Amino acid sequence: MNNDAGIETKKSPFDTIVETVKKVILDPIGFYRGMPKGGGFGDPLVFVVVLGLVSGVIQAVLSLVHLGPVGSVMMALGFIILAPIWIVVGSFIGAAILFVIWKLMGSSESYETAYRCAAYAAAITPISAVAGIIPYIGGLVGLAWGLYLVVTASVEVHKLPAKKAWLVFGIIGAVLALMSLSAQAGARKMQKGMASWQQDMEQMGGKPAKDMTPEDAGKAAASFMKAIQEQAKMEAAKAKAEAEKE
Repeated sequence: MNNDAGIETKKSPFDTIVETVKKVILDPIGFYRGMPKGGGFGDPLVFVVVLGLVSGVIQAVLSLVHLGPVGSVMMALGFIILAPIWIVVGSFIGAAILFVIWKLMGSSESYETAYRCAAYAAAITPISAVAGIIPYIGGLVGLAWGLYLVVTASVEVHKLPAKKAWLVFGIIGAVLALMSLSAQAGARKMQKGMASWQQDMEQMGGKPAKDMTPEDAGKAAASFMKAIQEQAKMEAAKAKAEAEKE
């Protein structure tokens, strides 16, 4: 864009990142179709760091207002500090995995191109972080959206057949969805168990947890472990009964 004096104005890095996010979200086909396949790791890496920082801030705010994993101010700061690190590491590992898969599918593109495809898909991470407050569904929404971006990159960047891309990544996505649901179910069950344990500890002798003696805490812990063992026995008996019926 030229101003009145005929001097070309250059976009700031922030404006460039915002425009890239909008393009990935609103027109992923057009974005990947026009995405440079080379040019170095610098720009996509900066993009990943910035989006990781934004996601970390969102997770920290959600934590403080009890819409995510409930934690202290220190935990919220941990989200802000660690989220960019996690997403950077994940981008390189994810790109390596995608690079191998794309190679096996017949792509001739380099690892740098694979990294660019994976890095710019981070545009959806802030939205996925917000969607994550919805149990089970939120995580699946982010997974499905990421799957769509990977398939789009497969077709537009790596020039692979759409049916082949949907078949391969559809199977991978289904496996990841099952793993995600299982992990979330386990985490929620553990959280409920810990909450129940804390209630048992506070109810013993009418004492709050901070005022309990080591003996009281030990009794509460033993009661909690006993309950878990009883639950495991019931599950094993149920599984045995079903196996005998078959």
